[in-house]
Amino acid sequence: MQLRYNYRVYPTPGQQVALARVFGCARVVFNDGLRLRQAAREAGLPYVCDAELSKRLITEAKRTPERAWLGEVSAVALQQALADLNAAYRNFFNSLSGKRKGRKVAPPRFRSRKDSRQAIRFTANARFKVLDNGRLRLPKVGDLAVRWSRALPADPSSVTIVKDAAGRYFASFVVTTADEPLPPVDAQVGIDLGLTHFAVLSDGKKTAAPKFLRRAARKLRRLQQDLSRKQRGSNNRKKAVVKVARAHAQVADTRRDWQHKLSTAIIRDNQAVHVEDLCVAGLGRTRLAKSVHDAGWASFTAMLQYKAARYGRAFAKIDRFTPTSQTCSTCGRIDGPKPLNVRTWTCPCGTVHDRDVNAAINILAAGRAESLNACGAQIRPASVPAQRREAGIHPGAARCSARSAEGIPAL
Repeated sequence: MQLRYNYRVYPTPGQQVALARVFGCARVVFNDGLRLRQAAREAGLPYVCDAELSKRLITEAKRTPERAWLGEVSAVALQQALADLNAAYRNFFNSLSGKRKGRKVAPPRFRSRKDSRQAIRFTANARFKVLDNGRLRLPKVGDLAVRWSRALPADPSSVTIVKDAAGRYFASFVVTTADEPLPPVDAQVGIDLGLTHFAVLSDGKKTAAPKFLRRAARKLRRLQQDLSRKQRGSNNRKKAVVKVARAHAQVADTRRDWQHKLSTAIIRDNQAVHVEDLCVAGLGRTRLAKSVHDAGWASFTAMLQYKAARYGRAFAKIDRFTPTSQTCSTCGRIDGPKPLNVRTWTCPCGTVHDRDVNAAINILAAGRAESLNACGAQIRPASVPAQRREAGIHPGAARCSARSAEGIPAL
């Protein structure tokens, strides 16, 4: 399994200038490649292949006076910029053809130096190295100071240097690790995600939603008001933009840390975890959009999925259209849809249900039904073709029906 390990890095002022140079060169190569392919498409020429792009935009461009400064940075970072362009085109084409699942992907767009996030990638060909003193050596950049929160489990295959909107620098290492199965346990759990309670487990445990964005709303409102008063293009406005970005980064980091702790605890205590496949993008367009985005359901389920694969646990998503909140977990009766303000309801069988706990129990039952199905066999009976005399069209069917409609006895 390939995992990413992120660490904070602290470049010196000179190294920040060198990194900005690499960011700019990679951005120029990406934009040149996109512009070349768009021009070829408009002219009706064949699609420019990857090797031709690399030859014209890196090897030959370095020999021209207009692009001679590309030789001041590592060629691997420039090659990876073209690799990112190829990946963007591949995702776009796969989205058009239906090979890529999920929402439609837009065609690649030009990168701007004003983008809030800048990133470059170095592979093993660049010969980056983690030194014995803990510094990260990058070609034509220098030795960066890294804040190591934990040791890397293996030698990294690539490293990505990221500068976020708050002006922070991170080193993201890609490491191939072996699975670490945990001791097996008997417990299984279904999880119902919500807004009042972030996660309700099928065993009755409820985890309140921390609402990190709501709690930081007053500070964010003040910083954004200060930003709106600054003149566009001024240095004070740039400083205010960084302050707002740092406040949002603090909220995101706190939410991510809390979700990591909760997902690790759930995976450690349960052998199988079942959740509902929620349409977060659709819910993000409703009146509950701010609360939905503050909850971060998609990132939490992604954590559960990769941690289950790493630690030898089972993870499954049930169909989002399963009526988990409408079905009685005791008798199986579907009692119909209920408004969100109804938190408890009584089934005609006499059972009083907590809405969220009942949904979590039904999610667990639906997940077990799918997992116990051997070798992916079909649960519902397969469709059986009807006999010809039952479903076929008889030669005089239309004529007979017309005669009957006119009151004439059919022949």
